[in-house]
Amino acid sequence: MDLPLSTRNVSGPGGDRTVVEVGGEIDVYTAPKLREQLVELVNDGSYHLVVDMEGVDFLDSTGLGVLVGGLKRVRAHEGSLRLVCNQERILKIFRITGLTKVFPIHTTVDEAVAATD
Repeated sequence: MDLPLSTRNVSGPGGDRTVVEVGGEIDVYTAPKLREQLVELVNDGSYHLVVDMEGVDFLDSTGLGVLVGGLKRVRAHEGSLRLVCNQERILKIFRITGLTKVFPIHTTVDEAVAATD
């Protein structure tokens, strides 16, 4: 199982952000790849992340755990982790788990990049 991942740096009114674009399924098999990417970004000094999940078809508890872990890592450096998600089936998972209160969730990357902390 492969997890399509790409990163790019974007500047906006909220400052510089690193956008992590994720596609496919984030599950027990693919989540470690996302975890590695988030850890590497934080270790390299990227503390303001936007995870673009528009291309995500499926998200399980392992994937949620990776996102929460990423949030903890960036917060340890006064950073932020924003999500971009506009798919109802994925948003429902965040609502059911109460994670909508933990993560800022935006409908577009531009909106997430423009948001101030």
